[in-house]
Amino acid sequence: MNIYWNLPLGFGLLACMAAPVSAADPSSRWGTGDWGGARSELLEKGVDVIVGYTGEAAANLHGGYNDDRTARYTAQWALGTHLDLQKLLGWNDAEFQLLVTERNGNNLSNERISDPRAPQLSSVQEVWGRGQTWRLTQMWYRQTFFDGALDLKLGRLGVNEDFNSFPCDFQSLSFCSAPIGNVAGDVWYSGPVSQWGGRVRYNIDEQWAVQVGVYEQNPSNLETGNGFKLSGSGTQGALVPVEVIWKPTLGSEALPGEYRLGYYHSSASADDVYDDVNGEPQGLTGQAPKSRSSKHGAWIMGQQQLTSHHGDASRGLSVFASLTVHDKATSGIESFQNIGAVYKGPFDARPKDDIGLGIARLLVNDAVSKRQRQINQSAGIDDYDNSQYVPVQHSEYNIELNYGVHVTDWLTVRPNVQYVRHPGGVYEVENALVAGVKLQASF
Repeated sequence: MNIYWNLPLGFGLLACMAAPVSAADPSSRWGTGDWGGARSELLEKGVDVIVGYTGEAAANLHGGYNDDRTARYTAQWALGTHLDLQKLLGWNDAEFQLLVTERNGNNLSNERISDPRAPQLSSVQEVWGRGQTWRLTQMWYRQTFFDGALDLKLGRLGVNEDFNSFPCDFQSLSFCSAPIGNVAGDVWYSGPVSQWGGRVRYNIDEQWAVQVGVYEQNPSNLETGNGFKLSGSGTQGALVPVEVIWKPTLGSEALPGEYRLGYYHSSASADDVYDDVNGEPQGLTGQAPKSRSSKHGAWIMGQQQLTSHHGDASRGLSVFASLTVHDKATSGIESFQNIGAVYKGPFDARPKDDIGLGIARLLVNDAVSKRQRQINQSAGIDDYDNSQYVPVQHSEYNIELNYGVHVTDWLTVRPNVQYVRHPGGVYEVENALVAGVKLQASF
């Protein structure tokens, strides 16, 4: 077995190993400690220094398009600051955040799991992607009014920060960040990509809120060389998401839950996945696709803690589920569903550890599958092993079981096992079994 080794990888692993030695307090939230009290003093003045690291290793144990066993490692650094402007400048209920990220490494999904002609619809390493480069990921100002009822946020940001938001503890992309961004990434730009935008949120009460956002629709922001681009050149339209949020509590212990119902509309032109410019099947004519004036989709998702552990609400069983649907005229993936559970503090000796299990399905648009079959028929090719054959895609399933070891308050190590059924939605590709480990650290 071989593994790609590079300077960022080596630095990341060495930092993880060396930091416990330098940290004065093992219960500190920072791997480099409190800097002799300076960090706590900065916090008191309204300055929070952000140094985060996420590293993900994955090895193919069985199956996949290429069963030559190997391992790949990918990682992300996050560097920035959060400013409480009320403490710093006396601006009531105001804050500012700046975050720069750097991604590096390689992805097992592309190199072993899926057919290069039909990439995996998800990824076994969620932190890989959008260009292995430096990016300005956040640069925003937030202001609240009327005791927090009205909440405004403006600047450079990712849509997933506020809409269709989902935790990112699993290693599979199917259970990380905003589900919409994972399957409609051509219009929905989640971090580390940022764009100019803003959102307005109204908190009706402690449980209910509604919000709407407007984000620059600019494909040039995806390019590797445009990680710090601030100009609006290349803008093609706007993405407008709308969302209703409900945060109920369950039982006498007030166990938290969060449910979201939303819709997005992109005003940028989008290619039809089946019709050509004349309204005929692309797969038969070979003509350019028909251009549609917009693209849209919707989602519903929920997370709910169901139990506590012997009366301790910081421990217990939580469940989650989500469903996204997309317009069939322009979307390659028709729908995405996931469901799962996380148990925090399963053992009294390890009260901060957790166990997670997730199952997801990505359904390819029938029109895409039909177009792919037509391309092969027109070319007279029916042999999957022919390099000119276009793989026909259907559904892909992703399963992950993980265990999060809470090493310290600043480091979690999460070994995991993943199973990918029909990688890329291609039935001819053997189902893949993958072993992984995810590091989450705050320095």
